[in-house]
Amino acid sequence: MVLWVFGYGSLIWKAGFEYDDRRVCFIKGYRRVFYQGSTDHRGTPEYPGRTVTLEPAEGEICWGVAYKVSKEEDEQIALTYLEVREKQYDKKAYLDVYAEPMATTPVISGVMVYIASPDKKLNRNYLGPASVEEIAKQIVQAEGPSGPNREYLFQLEQALLQMGCEDKHVMDLANEVRRILSEKELTAS
Repeated sequence: MVLWVFGYGSLIWKAGFEYDDRRVCFIKGYRRVFYQGSTDHRGTPEYPGRTVTLEPAEGEICWGVAYKVSKEEDEQIALTYLEVREKQYDKKAYLDVYAEPMATTPVISGVMVYIASPDKKLNRNYLGPASVEEIAKQIVQAEGPSGPNREYLFQLEQALLQMGCEDKHVMDLANEVRRILSEKELTAS
């Protein structure tokens, strides 16, 4: 049995496990949003960071990367690693991924995807929607064991641009965070 995992956040630039193949692709019917709180990687319980999750969105697509893990031993190691890394994501979905924007046939079916649901009973770290300005302020302030939250945002923006993907939500947030940081720099000098 072969395991395929789809990454749409930090998994794009940092898999953290052995894999046999990496493909740039997208899923249909979802969009990437900074609605998940991070109290273990990019924030703390007092100042949660914001990381991406997926929300259903008719007619939209979300670009990312699919990783193929073939060897049984590598698969077990990858799953154990991902269960710890993605522990604040309460749902797993098995979705089809596509490589071409006009494609009607998936390149791979049944790809595992971690999703943080908006159900506060199951996902106590879900922060939900907010204005770009409000989310950006949280991202500027938050820092956790994996580093500053803004670093996550900027790395995601860079990884997506390298794939040829301009994600409006990510780019708007990155630009607002840069604006806040330059404003802070000006008032500090």
